[in-house]
Amino acid sequence: MSIERQIVMCSEHYKRWKGIALTSEGEKARKAMERAFFWIELQTAFIALHAVEQKVSHTDMGAKRKLIIAKTNLSKKLAEYADKTLNEIETN
Repeated sequence: MSIERQIVMCSEHYKRWKGIALTSEGEKARKAMERAFFWIELQTAFIALHAVEQKVSHTDMGAKRKLIIAKTNLSKKLAEYADKTLNEIETN
């Protein structure tokens, strides 16, 4: 998935969870807010990564390696989020 698509995906999820948070109350609103914050934080990270990627020389192997590590870390965050969400579904 391209980084541009990941940014769009994060934005869509953020808007969804923000809407739920604003129309809910109590624990449901709190959980929706946490999820909205997760998605906006992830979107911001992808935007920053994309900006850096545009500035980095394609011959700079050290910078390319760091970008790959950063992308890997963001993928890990998504995997952890998915795992947490699945555990919540299973316990409910």
